[in-house]
Amino acid sequence: MKRMGILEYLKNHLVVGDGAMATYLYQQGAPVGTCYELYNLTHPKMIADVHQAYEQAGSKLITTNTYGANRERLERYGYGHKVTRINREAIKIARESIQSDTYIAGSIGSIVAGRVTQYDSDEYHDLYEEQATALLHAGVDIILLETFMDLQELLIAINAIRPLTDTPIVAQLSLLEVSRTRDGHSLTDAFAQLQKHGVTGVGLNCRMGPLEIIRALEKTIVPQDLLISAFPNAGRLGESDGELRYKSAPSYFGETAHLLINQGVSIIGGCCGTTPEHIREIAQIAQNQNPVTRINPPVVPEACEVLSQPPKRTESTVLEKVAQERTIICEFDPPKDLDVQSFLLGSQELYKSGVDAITLADNSLASARMSNLALGALLKSQLGIEPLIHVSCRDRNLLGQQSHLMGLHALGIDQILVITGDPTRIGDLPGASSVYDVTSFELISMIKQMNQGLAFTGRSLKQQAQFIVGSAFNPHVRQIESAVTRLEKKIQAGADYAMTQPIYDKQTLIKVYEATRHLDIPIFVGIMPITGYRNALFLHNEVPGIKIADDVIRRFESITDPAVARQVGVEIAKDLLDTAMTYFPGIYLITPFSYWPMTVELTRYIREKDARAAQDSA
Repeated sequence: MKRMGILEYLKNHLVVGDGAMATYLYQQGAPVGTCYELYNLTHPKMIADVHQAYEQAGSKLITTNTYGANRERLERYGYGHKVTRINREAIKIARESIQSDTYIAGSIGSIVAGRVTQYDSDEYHDLYEEQATALLHAGVDIILLETFMDLQELLIAINAIRPLTDTPIVAQLSLLEVSRTRDGHSLTDAFAQLQKHGVTGVGLNCRMGPLEIIRALEKTIVPQDLLISAFPNAGRLGESDGELRYKSAPSYFGETAHLLINQGVSIIGGCCGTTPEHIREIAQIAQNQNPVTRINPPVVPEACEVLSQPPKRTESTVLEKVAQERTIICEFDPPKDLDVQSFLLGSQELYKSGVDAITLADNSLASARMSNLALGALLKSQLGIEPLIHVSCRDRNLLGQQSHLMGLHALGIDQILVITGDPTRIGDLPGASSVYDVTSFELISMIKQMNQGLAFTGRSLKQQAQFIVGSAFNPHVRQIESAVTRLEKKIQAGADYAMTQPIYDKQTLIKVYEATRHLDIPIFVGIMPITGYRNALFLHNEVPGIKIADDVIRRFESITDPAVARQVGVEIAKDLLDTAMTYFPGIYLITPFSYWPMTVELTRYIREKDARAAQDSA
């Protein structure tokens, strides 16, 4: 007798799915950090035993061990060439280990998988198509798309898979905030878009326990004719007796199963932390119930949240200034000690000389310095100086990064420069950890999301931030075209302007101008005066890409008085500025070793030269 198709079966039956694979394997002794998808080839019996345990507990739908069996994930372990084999073996194991009337769901997980990343949509399309093709060829009853935090990525997967097959596709989102995706879509909007792209069912899995998923569904309009699935976690992950554990007991899943069923859920399983015991509790409830026709909450137009705005700036931003006139940003590093007064004195003199904004590095060269946020607040509140704060990807995880940016917003500091940051191993605390949760591209994009009033998680911030976001540009590479391509990607992510590494020869200044003149953002060209012979030798021999002309080095060689050497460095920098000012309206002066009188003199030189040019043209 031919088995009934799963869609036909679902018309009159609830379907109990299975539970976790990875966390259950870990409980069975599999080491953490392992590529569990590879177990399809190396430990097939172990995977078969998991499938059988879930089926014996009452699962009618077994999910293949292929959540991360895409080329991008497998290549991290050196097995990218085995995508097809791993996926096909997963189907074989599932089919041979369960009864013939139990259905098989081909699992395809998010490639982003909780990371914050910029990705190539075409590349991801190909990755999803490759994995789905292998699963479909081996034969599955449904495709189960799991743990997608961003609607955008989920739509890429669906658009790759739907043209390949008529097999049912159930698309599951994973939420950080109840009823809203990480990329800012309400669950109602997300489900509507998923229906338009041809899915058979929608659902939620991972991160949330049963009650949070119920809360999310209670607030959501689910389009008619779509199946609804729910695969909650076993509660929140927490520490107990020195171990990380999921809290929810199996009995709790039985107590909440009927609440999910009353929301119209017809496919119920479990995600992280769940075991065959959790599934057994669900199955005992489901076996005595029929599917419930979902009743959506009243259709209330989604309120347009009025986002309050911070007070308007009284000073023009460097972005506004540079569009009208010569603009000077001066870098003055925070101190390595607790002496604030010396820093404030230097900042005041720089500002009096004509600097438009003082930019403060974020522990430059991975050496511990005073918080640039605190100093920026002092510059703004005590001296009326506009700070421009560097924000490094190195020192803060995503939690700290968003908190830091929210603090900058509260202080009215909205001009920032996003940088990757030198690794801690080169600094004065080499035992410190480098975080790098995100790249500079990703952080720029996330900050621009805050400008739309959305946190990194997609929740409302109740105000729109007003960050002007700069990016670093390093022209000291073999092929400047590659550096420009990298900058173009930062512009696509939302960069408003760029600041270059210091340049020490006129030819490079002109080369940078020619290579970037097509860009629609201002470039602030970096000039940092040389302080002496050793400084020149260091720059020439130890800093990648920087070359100091032989005659410049010889010019410093015989100078023994440091003050005289610094004055020579200023004169050489003035000569470079003559060229830089011809091509760039934005100048980025970098103060070496806190010798602020050097940059004061260079700032005055720029202002006086521009004033003379204005008089001559009048």
